[in-house]
Amino acid sequence: MSNAHVNDRLIPNSSTQGSKTLRLRSLLLPVAIVVLALAFSCARKPAGAGQQNHSPIEIGYFGDLTGPTFNFGRSAINGVLMAASEINQNGGINGRQIDVVIQDDRGSPEEAARLAAKLIDQDKVVAIIAGGTSGNSRAAAPKAQASHIPLISPSSTDPAVTQTGDYIFRTCFVDSFQGEVMANFAANTLKAKKAAIIFDFNSPYGRGLTEFFELSFRKLGGEIVNKQSYMQGDADFKGQLSSIKAAEPDVIYIPGYYGDVALIAKQARALGINQPLLGGDGWDAPELWQLGGDALNNSYMSTHYSVDSPSPAIQAFVREYKQRYGNLVPDAHAALAYDAARVLFDALSRAGTTEGAKLRDALAQTKNFGGVTGIINMDADRNAVKPAVVLKLHDAAFIYQETIEPKSLEPAPTPGVTSSRSPVPSSTPPVPSSRSPVPSSTPR
Repeated sequence: MSNAHVNDRLIPNSSTQGSKTLRLRSLLLPVAIVVLALAFSCARKPAGAGQQNHSPIEIGYFGDLTGPTFNFGRSAINGVLMAASEINQNGGINGRQIDVVIQDDRGSPEEAARLAAKLIDQDKVVAIIAGGTSGNSRAAAPKAQASHIPLISPSSTDPAVTQTGDYIFRTCFVDSFQGEVMANFAANTLKAKKAAIIFDFNSPYGRGLTEFFELSFRKLGGEIVNKQSYMQGDADFKGQLSSIKAAEPDVIYIPGYYGDVALIAKQARALGINQPLLGGDGWDAPELWQLGGDALNNSYMSTHYSVDSPSPAIQAFVREYKQRYGNLVPDAHAALAYDAARVLFDALSRAGTTEGAKLRDALAQTKNFGGVTGIINMDADRNAVKPAVVLKLHDAAFIYQETIEPKSLEPAPTPGVTSSRSPVPSSTPPVPSSRSPVPSSTPR
């Protein structure tokens, strides 16, 4: 397709086996499509020696669009497309438009690794945004590292992701910090002395958060009185929960993903377990309330931002996102991916080239970048140093509790603000539309 074909459709590519390939061509507002297409076509001159390169910059994206954590991937691609649309509407990067090549990894690490290879070897992308879970990012990272193609993850919190090599980045905090945040919240705010844990044994995310929470809670004088495990997709947790109930913990830490967490919460409450349930950013999805309902009351989670922050940057982002996506309220995965894309675009602009090594260096030099989820500084290990927020779940609302900064772990509380996020109908996720950016859930 030539650059004169300006539209905002996601176009299926039937040549991909086992997944959908979608390509975004020069994102522009629909009302301006025809005018801008004609103007661009008329202004375009034959390529010649010494002429500036006006070809699109190919950026790859993979994430779960139809699998068990589909909400994460759909929210993330919405954030990426919004950032790309904004940069394209403002002239692109050094006169070049952004072209996002989208792949559905269906929540499979094996598929994520295969798609990373396809994006690099066939689609010739200059960078990849890994919009999925830590396990999928870890699976894809070796190919990116070996190919000297920067890979940036918006939401993979497992520390091992960036340890693959110096071409792997993230724009979120890591699990060592997130686990410490909730351990401190449990011990210092909730005054818990005894904790139980139930985690997904096969998930790097769940294992990592369990390790860091346990270590931090014990350092604070707390005791882990019971620890149970499960596998993603299990339906019956009553055996593990009965053992936890008998141990009489003050709090129960569940570092899992929203689908499993909702079932665990419902079965815990049915067994008469009324202690506070604690979790991480894997809970942050609109479907959580629909799946878990009132069983989620008296629960707390750590995450990356609050939509109800008075920050002008956050409110502008929320307003624009809702306008673009049918009044959907952006969850943390949308905000993180929006920030990741903007960090990448900023690095491309500063590098002045798409050459891998120079782009890698520009990403590594990211300092004081004003993101929606906070000021982003890349540390020596290519991890973003950022605060976390703690939200209380009550009556289908997320209520801001406190912000906890890295290193100091000193909270700056402003409790009592109720989030505008509300439950949405949950259903089997449809295959993404070929005509518009994929909404993260049913519009409300």
